[in-house]
This record gives sequence, structure tokens and C-alpha cells, in this order.
Amino acid sequence: MRKLYHVPILGFSIFLLSSTSAWAQNAAQISGTIQNAAGEPMPGATVFIRGTFIGTSADRDGHFALKADFGDSPVTLSVSFVGFESREVTLAKPDNTVLVQLKLSPTLTNEVIASASRVEEGILQAPVTVEKVTSQQILRMPPPDVQIGLNHFKGIDVNSSSMLMNSLSTRGFNSAKSERLIQLNDYFDTQSPSLNVNAGNITGLPELDIESIEIIHGPASALYGANAFNGVLLLNSKDPFVSEGLSARVRGGERSFVEGQLRYAKKLTDKLAFKITGAYLTADDWLASNYSATSTTIERDNNPEGSNLGYDAVNRYGDIKNTFSPAQNRPAAGTTPAYTVNPELYGKSVFMPGFEEKTLVGNDDKAKSWKVQPSLSYLVTSSIKMTVGANINRGTASYQSSSRYRLKNLGTNQYHGEIKGERWFLRGQSVQDFGNQSYDLGFLGSFIQTSAVANGTTTRYVDQYFGTYNGAYTAARNAGASIEQAQAAAKTRADQVQLDPNSERFQLLRNQIIQDATPGRGARLNPSSLLNEGTAQYNFKFGQNTDLIVGAAYRKFRLGSNGNIYSDDNQRIQNHEVGGYAQFTKKFLNERLKLALAGRVDAFKNFDAAFSPRASVVYSAGEKKQHNFRASFGRAFRSPTQLDQYVRLDVGRALLLGNVGNGFEGYRLVNAQGQRFGTSGAALSSFETTVAPLQLERLSTYEAGYKAALSDKLALDVNYYQSYYNDFIGATTFIGNTDGTRPTIADIQAGTPTQFQSGATRVLQVWTNAAQEVRTKGGAIGVTYAVSPALNLAANYSLNILDRSAVQDQAFQTYFNTPKHKYNVGASGTAFSHLSYSANYRWAQGHEYGMPFAVGQLADYSAVDAFVGYNFPSLNSTLQAGASNLFNANNTQVYGGPNIGRLVYVGVQVDLK
Repeated sequence: MRKLYHVPILGFSIFLLSSTSAWAQNAAQISGTIQNAAGEPMPGATVFIRGTFIGTSADRDGHFALKADFGDSPVTLSVSFVGFESREVTLAKPDNTVLVQLKLSPTLTNEVIASASRVEEGILQAPVTVEKVTSQQILRMPPPDVQIGLNHFKGIDVNSSSMLMNSLSTRGFNSAKSERLIQLNDYFDTQSPSLNVNAGNITGLPELDIESIEIIHGPASALYGANAFNGVLLLNSKDPFVSEGLSARVRGGERSFVEGQLRYAKKLTDKLAFKITGAYLTADDWLASNYSATSTTIERDNNPEGSNLGYDAVNRYGDIKNTFSPAQNRPAAGTTPAYTVNPELYGKSVFMPGFEEKTLVGNDDKAKSWKVQPSLSYLVTSSIKMTVGANINRGTASYQSSSRYRLKNLGTNQYHGEIKGERWFLRGQSVQDFGNQSYDLGFLGSFIQTSAVANGTTTRYVDQYFGTYNGAYTAARNAGASIEQAQAAAKTRADQVQLDPNSERFQLLRNQIIQDATPGRGARLNPSSLLNEGTAQYNFKFGQNTDLIVGAAYRKFRLGSNGNIYSDDNQRIQNHEVGGYAQFTKKFLNERLKLALAGRVDAFKNFDAAFSPRASVVYSAGEKKQHNFRASFGRAFRSPTQLDQYVRLDVGRALLLGNVGNGFEGYRLVNAQGQRFGTSGAALSSFETTVAPLQLERLSTYEAGYKAALSDKLALDVNYYQSYYNDFIGATTFIGNTDGTRPTIADIQAGTPTQFQSGATRVLQVWTNAAQEVRTKGGAIGVTYAVSPALNLAANYSLNILDRSAVQDQAFQTYFNTPKHKYNVGASGTAFSHLSYSANYRWAQGHEYGMPFAVGQLADYSAVDAFVGYNFPSLNSTLQAGASNLFNANNTQVYGGPNIGRLVYVGVQVDLK
């Protein structure tokens, strides 16, 4: 299947080659120098021939050279450099003495973007809130993941569940798995098809090859599809025709941090260029260590922290619960011999203490990432370029969702191809993910506890623990101890029979269970799925001020886990989506007023078709159109993830099932009167519930904003939004049969109120749509002031508010997971020509954070990040030093995740043109 997209690309290329005359046969050379206003050379400045893909960059002396065809003269050169105003120079004939001087524009208000409207436009005239991060800013971000540095910008939240597993979001409903924002490399989706997550920058681009990053805030489904729900993250790579040469970087620091990156690009001929980039990183990972009691919304029978009955701790795995009952006096044949339960323990839930994350992870505690990304580009004509490439990525990190997972050597093989002209493109890719050395920490801890205490015996550690607890409790009571004293004595005695994590048997069991992918027995995950997709777009131009773009997209999933994650026991599960979009843009009033209407229709295998419209208006005021007012309305749809649709995962306390069939009927665990299932005297009918099949989640957003260059040194960006969410996707837990039918009384009586005999009846957790409208509102403001080249000041503030006024069920959990107030203050610049630096302080207000794994309150968190670099031009090298969270402040962004502490490094970067 991976070849399906390469075949049409190759065939189309052959057609173009055979039907197009050889380009550049009559081309003449143009050369010159690019300087700043002081007459100093500008190495790295780019030069393009307008309307073509022919371009280059200036060398260390500011010199450039390229070839141009003057057959349709004149030729216009477009010259640009980050932080300077772009210029165009028109030549009537070849010239080798071109001199271009660029004027400083430190506020970056002259930048060009293509993400917001899928066509190039000035960032000031973008119809929605969008942020652009330049290559210079990227290289000044502290390690280890470029995405961490994006939390320096307004309205962007980064949720880190380990060193390299970082999830981005805008405008709320954050999570550690980035399910409402799509991430693209050169417009190719980077998600893992199996887990439906963007694994931070593990599957992204090495920083040395990132030309820029663009982030769209809010709904973008009208142009990007159903999952561009709360934003788009686009990483743009460097063009090998323009950015030639060798760049290498090595850094090392605290936590055994070692990182190396290399990029080499070469123009082999005027028409053919290649590049290869690689990166490797290793460090001691951040591991979670929250030992507070798990919320009763997750473990309903949990005891308070420190209870002598034990308790389920957030980051302890294998905290197995036993609710003592008379049934334990009558064990099933072949199991542990019966013991007489002390009647005082009937109905008491006792928890066996599990194992800490650092214990279970053991020698897998290194964060690791390596990437190899080759590509080949060919200019079919001066205005048609073809590129084929591969992104091979692997990484090790911890991930959080319904459990904590150690993703060991998780990665993707991504093969992609693109042909594009000045007004059109055709793209295709195939992605396959891997990760069968990964494992579930919850399963690992639990299955160690339920293992036999020795080979050849049926007695398990869990049986030994609770039998010891019961016996010690009874002995203490018989000796005259109080109930509390007896519980304390029982816990102390039972803890002594726990399996020692330092023992040889613990290591043996750990290794066996990690390597076992058998559901119900092993902890190993088996993700191995494929995603094939293709997109195409054409821009029709009707005069100078009217554009119509049309596009189409198709994607197909082939999900595989060998029954380990999905219900794919016999064959891969196939799912598909198809969509088409259009956008009409018209400019009026001497191009000061820009109106745009966009719409997209998406069809799904499991859901009704959805329409995503967007309407926007931008008015540019001022002599240089420096004051820009914008307003927009957008509607977006979120398709449930592949896991939401097809998961089948037994997590012990519940069976997680996909919900795209006919829905479920069952019994709620708590009825409307607050009574728990199984409460004496409570009518069984009062617990009845029906769970409808999943539908698309819908979002409508109104936005207004103002973006301006108030002066050559001062820039301002302000936005305000209101959003309305319907058919909100969330999880619900109930008692039901796995085939969707409601259990009979006989089924229920086969076990205790929430523990049933193995078979059809289980506590089930499925994803469903809430009959509640959820509203959010907020805004952000960003200010940049360039005092001088040596001092650029930046500050921003973000406000996000969850409005529950329309929520009728006050128990309904939205998991907004977003700080209400957040701000950044930073400074950056270049001093003494060779010294560059950046520093940023960020603060976020504490808030409730919830996921299926854990729910709790985060405290306020903050961090100071800093970078300094000193360039030695004669050596083509830059010494670097930096730190993230320099003062090691509280920086826990995900409840149940680790504190992301300090990491200081030093390094050197070499650039050879």
C-alpha cells in the first residue's frame, strides 16, 4: 500500500519531463551582494526569482549567485532575511554587480506565512490568530525538544508527560495526547496511526533543518480537515536548493544529556539537489512520582492517603484492591486454599501497595531519540518542483492516557512525495508506526502482583498479601487491639510479604511480563498500523484581487495490534476519510479590505458527513497598511480517534471498548439519587442507562483581533474568542455486556456489585457524546518592543475561561485542563556583532487537570529558560550554553506526570556554506 502514492507521483513526473523543454539551457548568471543598512554582509539571506523555485542564499561575505532565464524578461529577485524588510529588485538583463541593502525590521511584522489561508500572505493580514517562529528563534530555544519552547508564545500550552513526549494545544481542553491539534511536517501529518498521538518532536524535524514553525490558534477544519479542531502546528523544512552546506551541532549537560545533529544539503546541478539530516539525543528521563491518593472519580473505592487499609496512589502501579466478602471463604477449585475472613473486614476495600515508576522502568529510564531524514528535490521546470523523501524516527519516552506507558523505541517510517507548481500541488505519503518494545506500567505492576510466588505453586503474591492482612488483623483483634490498631498491624505485616523489587525474582517477572503481549497476562504493547493519505490543491486566479482555491484529501488507516490494543484478532481494521474544500478570497478598496469564504465537506466510514465553514474579514488601515483588524467565524468537527472507535483494552478495573457499533445498554455505577450500584433497597431500574454510538464533536468559534506594527520598533497582537462545543466527547463507565446488551439479574448476581465472573458482563468504559453544550472564551495579547539590536523585549498574556452556565449536569467533567491566567516575559538580541542571547520567564496559574489515568489539582507552575551563543566567524562555529527551568521551579504540567526540572547544557555548532 505504501507504493500507491509513489506510483502516481513518479508517473506524473515522467509526463512532465517528457512534455517540458529542458530548463535553464539559455539561462544567464546573476550575482551580487546582500548587505544591511550599515554595509555589513548578511550571510544566509535568501534570494528567489519571483514566480519560480529558483533560489539560493548568501555566503559568509554576503555574496550570492544564481541563473535566470531572461527569455521573458524582466526578472524580479525577491530578497529576504529574518528580522529585515524584504526587497524586490527587477533586472532587465543579466547583472553580476547586484547590490541589495535590507532595512532592519526587528518586530517580524513583515514575515510571510502560508498556513492560515493555504496561500502565501503577510502575517499582518492573516484572517485568524497565527504565530510564526523563525529559524533564529528556534536555534535559541533551550533543549531538549523544540516544542517545549513554543510555550513562550501567547495562547500556546505545552503538556509534558516526559522529557520528549510533549503535547500542544491552543484555547483549552489540553491533554498529554494532543488530540485536538494536528501536527504537520511540510504539510504531512506526523501522527502515530496506532496511538493517534503526535509524540512531541520525536516524529518531527531536527532543529537544524527547520526553516520556520507556524501555529494556527483555534478551529482550522475548513482547510485542514476534521481533526484541526483547536489548532494546527506546521514545521517547514529548509530547501536544499537555497540552504546548502554542512551544519553540525553537539551539546551535552545535566542528566547525562547528549545531543548531536547534522544537516548536509548540496545542489548537484541547477535542477537537482539533495539533503540528509540526522539527530540523536539521550538523557535521563523525567519520571513521575506523585504518591497522592488517586481521585475517587478514577478509583471509586479508594481510601485516603496514609490509610491503614492502604490506598491507590497516582504513580504507583499494581495497587490491587480487594474488597473482603464472605465469598472469599469459598474459593474456586484449583486456587488458593480458603481462609476465614474476619467479618469486621466485610465490605472493606484494602489496597496492596504497588511499585513506583522508577522501579518498573528500571534500566529503560533513558529518554532517547534518533532520526534520519533524506530527501531529493528536482526542478522539472523553473516553476515546477518535485521532492521525494523519507523520515525514519525512533524514540523512547513515557506517555500518559488511560495509564502511564513506557514507549520504548516507538517510531514511524514515513515515506512522502510532492509535486508542486506556483499555484498547485499534489502530495502523498505512507506512514507505518512501530513500538512493540513498549509496555503499560499499570499492567506491568498488576501482573507482577498476580504472579505465582514460586514456580509450581498456585499461590500468588496478591493472595499471600490479603491472606496475611486478614490473619494479622484477626490476631491483633484477638490480642485486644482496637480496629485502627489492628489495621495498622495488619498492613505492617502484609507489607513485609511483598515481593522485593531488588530481588532476582522481581527482575525475572518484570522481564517476562514486559516481553509478553498476551492480553490479560502481559504488559507489552503491539502497535503496528499504517496510514496512507493524499492531498491535492489548485489556486484559480481571477485577476489581481480574486482567488479561488480548491482541494481534496483522502486518508486510509489500517490498524494493527494483534488484539493487544484494538479488536483486530484476525485482520487489520480498515478505516477511511475523504474530504474536499474550497476558499474564495476577494480584495477591495485598494487591497485594504480582504474577504474570504471557505468550506470543507468530510465523509467518514463510521459517521455522517460534516461541513466545516469559515468566513473572515481583514481590514488594513494606515499609510503602510500597518493596522490590521480581523474578524472570523469558523466551525470545526473532531473525528473520534481510532482508539475511541476501535479500542479493546482490559485495564483491570474496567474494559475499554470502542463505540462505533450500535451503542450499549447497561447500568450506571451511581444513580441520580447518588446511590451506588448494589446499594440495598435501591431499585435496579434507577441505574439503567443507554450509551449511544459515537458521533463527531462540533465546535463553533467567533474571533476578533488586531495586529499592527505601531512603529518600526513596536508591534502588538490582540485577539478575543468565544467557542461553543457540542456533542463533547468524553468517557463514561457503566456495567454492561461486551456485546452491547444489558446484563440480566443473573449476570449481575454472578459476582459482587462491581466484580463479575469472567465473561460477557464487565465494568465497561467507552467514549460517548455528552448532551451538554460547553462554552469557552478568552483572549491573548502580545507585545514586542525592539529597543535596539542588542535588546528586544517581548511579553504576552493569555486568558482562557470555561463557561459551564449551559451545563445542566454539574457532575459532567470536561477536563478543560487549561490555566485561566498565563504570561511570558522575555528578552533577546545580538550584542557586539557575535553574541546572541535569549531569556524567558513564564508563569501559569494552577488548575484542575484530568485524564482517564488521573484527576487532580495542579499548583501554579513557572520556569526561566535562557540561551547564550558566541559566534566565531573565522571558524564558522558558535559556542552555545543554555538552560530550561534554570531555577528548578515547580513545573508539573500534567497531573500524574513528572515535574520537568532543570536541564543545563553547553555545546558547539558548526556551519559550512
